Amino acid sequence: MTIPVRMPAATTINMAAFQPAPAEVHTVAVVGFNQTERIVLGSIFGLSARRNPSFIAFTPKPDTSPDLFLIDADDRRCPDFLRAVTSKSRAPIILVGGSDHGTRHFVLPRPLRHGAALAIFAQAIRERFRPAPDESQVLPKPAVQAPGPLAAAPSAQPAARSDAVSTDRVLVVDDSLAVRKFMETRLAPYAFGVDFAESGEQAIGFTGERTYTCVFLDVILPGVDGYQVCKLIKGKKSAEKPTAVVMLTSKSSPFDKIRGTMAGCDAYLTKPVDEDRLLEVISRFVSTTTPEEMAV
Repeated sequence: MTIPVRMPAATTINMAAFQPAPAEVHTVAVVGFNQTERIVLGSIFGLSARRNPSFIAFTPKPDTSPDLFLIDADDRRCPDFLRAVTSKSRAPIILVGGSDHGTRHFVLPRPLRHGAALAIFAQAIRERFRPAPDESQVLPKPAVQAPGPLAAAPSAQPAARSDAVSTDRVLVVDDSLAVRKFMETRLAPYAFGVDFAESGEQAIGFTGERTYTCVFLDVILPGVDGYQVCKLIKGKKSAEKPTAVVMLTSKSSPFDKIRGTMAGCDAYLTKPVDEDRLLEVISRFVSTTTPEEMAV
């Protein structure tokens, strides 16, 4: 059966077109952490490369030092790490885990979450916290209150990288204006070109004209439903690079997920969409940093 295609209305918004800020790139030395968490950190750095300020893993070279240290606070060697770092550098330190070890360093709780990590990276660089001089020799007493875990990202949206030449386009397909606005806001800092469609027919029209890195696709749509649209997208053999399809749905039953898998979707997000989960999914398709690049 031939599915009628109604050409999409002018609902394209290019997020990379808004006024960019000068690129601000900071290096982060990763100290400790197991292989699994280094993979997560690689994902976070890869996503960060699209933002401003952005953060990249520090690669040790002669006469260079990192702008920021990220230290595993739950590693038994953490006190030794802190002594070694503070004796050589006055760069900000973020401790990841359940203890600040009696210091005034920034603390990021586990599990590692993309949004919270990027926010506290930016806060640490912005505030440029420096430990007291005597902290280079011994760990300070617990009397000094540490800044607690960052509960939310700063209110101001970070600007996209001015040097980000993005070949990535994203399509958001949902008949809910609230969902489209939510996705617009959350995708804005990452320099994607973003298109919005309100129906399955519009989505088919867009995907027939453009190549997308990722399509966020509502399951229940007017006309052609999300499962059918997903099958059509995944059935395109002419695409140079496969398009990732993320199903958006308020249904979370195993049967619905099986239907999405059978249609060929790559990930499944339940509405209301969790921001950190959204960033985690996005990073799977744009991440560029590998755990091996973070060896410190």
